[in-house]
Amino acid sequence: MSDPSSPRALRLTTVQWLICVMAAIGFAFDIYELLMLPLVARDALFELGGVRPGSDEFRTWVAMLFYVPAMCGGIVGLWGGYLTDKLGRRRVLTWSILCYAISAFAAGFSTSLTMLLIFRTLTFVGVCVEFVAAVAWLAELFEDPHQREKVLGYTQAFSSIGGLLVAIVNAVLATYAANLPAVHLPEFLGLGEIQNSHAAWRYTLMSGLLPALPLIIIRPFLPESPVWAKKRAEGTLRRPSIAELFSPQFRKTTIVTTLMFMCSYGVAFGALQQFQQMVGGIDEVQAQITAAQAAVDADDKVPADKKGPKKAAAEGGIKTLKNAEYTKSQEVGGLLGRFVLALLVVVIVSRRTLMRVFLGPGLILVPLVFYLIAQGKETTFITFDLSFIPGFHEGSISFLGLCVFAAGFFTVAQFSFWGNYLPTVYPVHLRGTGESFAANIGGRMLGTSFAAIHQLVVMPMMPADLSPAKQAAYAAAGIAAGLYLLNFILSFFLPEPSGSMDD
Repeated sequence: MSDPSSPRALRLTTVQWLICVMAAIGFAFDIYELLMLPLVARDALFELGGVRPGSDEFRTWVAMLFYVPAMCGGIVGLWGGYLTDKLGRRRVLTWSILCYAISAFAAGFSTSLTMLLIFRTLTFVGVCVEFVAAVAWLAELFEDPHQREKVLGYTQAFSSIGGLLVAIVNAVLATYAANLPAVHLPEFLGLGEIQNSHAAWRYTLMSGLLPALPLIIIRPFLPESPVWAKKRAEGTLRRPSIAELFSPQFRKTTIVTTLMFMCSYGVAFGALQQFQQMVGGIDEVQAQITAAQAAVDADDKVPADKKGPKKAAAEGGIKTLKNAEYTKSQEVGGLLGRFVLALLVVVIVSRRTLMRVFLGPGLILVPLVFYLIAQGKETTFITFDLSFIPGFHEGSISFLGLCVFAAGFFTVAQFSFWGNYLPTVYPVHLRGTGESFAANIGGRMLGTSFAAIHQLVVMPMMPADLSPAKQAAYAAAGIAAGLYLLNFILSFFLPEPSGSMDD
């Protein structure tokens, strides 16, 4: 690679552009795959198991679908980080993307809750491994520090585009699902019968196959990390070791980053991804549901025995669209937050200060957002018509929507911070393993457990006279406040990088 001090070194070559495109696609579909679950869980649980929202069984299954894949993904992801250091960044990256793309597609054919859980677990495993491999790979392909920081920052920003994209795709599929080809399973497989072959949640899951398509085309042009490849060829690549993460040199870094990663993910899973349970408590949504159900009652063409399911479907459809709307607001906020971080990362030298730029305001704002959601008022003040954009429609901007936007801004940007920070605090032979421990043990296993904590621990502590929607909102506010405060305190102990990317 050319001299990093040369002006030409700051210009991306064709191969480097391909690398950035592939990494951006990978990051985008990481979040695309993960954010499918909040959008499809309610409909999938009802169709596959007759599990109704608000019931104890519903909360148990939601907790399982969030946490079991995360736990398995964390364990396998840690092993994947080890393999990234041992076998190379590019190879592990490729197979991890194929794993989550194929399993996401297969999940759309689920005929039981167990089958859905298995495929969601495989999807999560692929995502956990892909993030670690991609970050280590990008960090070592660009020698110039400023170029490296920008590449890591801007490619990770596509994660939020993935979150926005899945919300749009889900809304479009919910509108046009009846016109799409029916989903069927061959009888000889013996996996059961698909009840609703035009269910929007199935098509949403199956759309996760998309990242595998450009991968097949671009894969032959992708080089291995030159730093890793050189050390391996020279025989100087040391053996990765999880135990070394807790040696005196790396112990503080490992513990602090793991706990802070846990807090970042805990807010996302224990609060932001619980919106689908809260939207039914918003006054405007309740009014729409009441009007839709009254229309079903007044329709003489609908038989009496069909009115109940018809009213339930109308309620579900309205909640799905509102949840997708808030998911869009959150992800647009997250997208802007990631881009702002990508700009600040080359300006603010102290990593502690950079992290607190997002933690300080978030500590106040994010818990407040969920408190406002519990009050059930949107307070519309701007109307608009975006029906010319797929997945959008005539609507409005509300104060609550702007608050959700801000919550996404301050929370989601933290994930890009970790992608920039972690490669700088571990040597080449330990980089994938160290990143994987913080991201998968701290984030995927401990952090995502707050989805289960929200459902099974905090919500039952709420006053029984509150509606399930209000219980969910107040529980999210408490979790967000506690985790933001802990993360802010831990930021004072975060080690500053040495500046070297080599052993």
